[in-house]
Amino acid sequence: MSMPLRIGVIGVGAMGQHHARIWSTMPGCQFVGVADPSLARAQEIAALYNVAAYTDYQDLLAQVDAVSIAAPTRIHCELGLACVKQHIHMMIEKPLAPSLDEARHLSEAAQDAALVLQVGHIERFNPTFVELAKVLTNLTVLSIDARRLSPAATRAADVSVVYDLMIHDLDLVLNLMDNQPVDVQTMGRKVLALQLDHVVALLTFANGPLVTLTASKVTQHKVRELTVTCAEAFVVADFLNRTVMIHRQSTADYFARQGGVLYRQEGLIEQVYVPPVEPLYAELRHFLACVQEQVTPLVSGTDALRVIALADRIEAGALASLTKHAIES
Repeated sequence: MSMPLRIGVIGVGAMGQHHARIWSTMPGCQFVGVADPSLARAQEIAALYNVAAYTDYQDLLAQVDAVSIAAPTRIHCELGLACVKQHIHMMIEKPLAPSLDEARHLSEAAQDAALVLQVGHIERFNPTFVELAKVLTNLTVLSIDARRLSPAATRAADVSVVYDLMIHDLDLVLNLMDNQPVDVQTMGRKVLALQLDHVVALLTFANGPLVTLTASKVTQHKVRELTVTCAEAFVVADFLNRTVMIHRQSTADYFARQGGVLYRQEGLIEQVYVPPVEPLYAELRHFLACVQEQVTPLVSGTDALRVIALADRIEAGALASLTKHAIES
């Protein structure tokens, strides 16, 4: 495109405000405005970047070529189909829609209209994961353990921990495995909320590794970690501290001084360089490039569909386990 892409943001809550911040400084685009049901909130964010504020998203759609949608999941399909109708490219926060049917309908509608639809599985753009994926390219993966734990919070109280937290790791695992699991076993708890807030899932892949995922909104410590056991090494990716460590076994060496053994070295640790890149900036920059070049994004509607399908399966299994144990007790 010869002219800068006109961009807007629908929904400027906890996540949408950061979309607005980044679009306001992104080269190659013109940040036009924001839409939010709360006029006060829309005006507050719009004033920061000297753009227009709307309460009706349709008014914003008339002014843009593409949008970030960071509104509640329950209205993603409505907003997305409105964008399709007006031929507007979409970057939609995860999950793509509240149900697999709605997600499929929206994805197919965007595809039929030749529109770019990118879904906000932000961890795919986290430089920690990017470097981890590079490390694993030449290793034989035996098992993966993903832990995404958080203290209790009021944010996203309307969805279970599967769709709020675990869904990130489901996307990462499916990306690494490039396949759906052949078996899924889950257990879940409702500790502090009406929704599932602590879930453990065990995934088995054909001729592949075992994958364990734990997601919780009731822990007293925040953890974002993915560890990978390989035949050649043990790899630890810490998304909070943005580190990737490779542990390798080595031939035991004894170090002595004056005839006495001081210590024995049995392993080596390599620390991988992780670039200081903000994941959301990388994600939105990728979306902009995909629209400008008319190419399929790294996280497309198709990717989002397979994640939602697996999340549905895990959610159903966790709820079934909860019901079973309630009956037995």
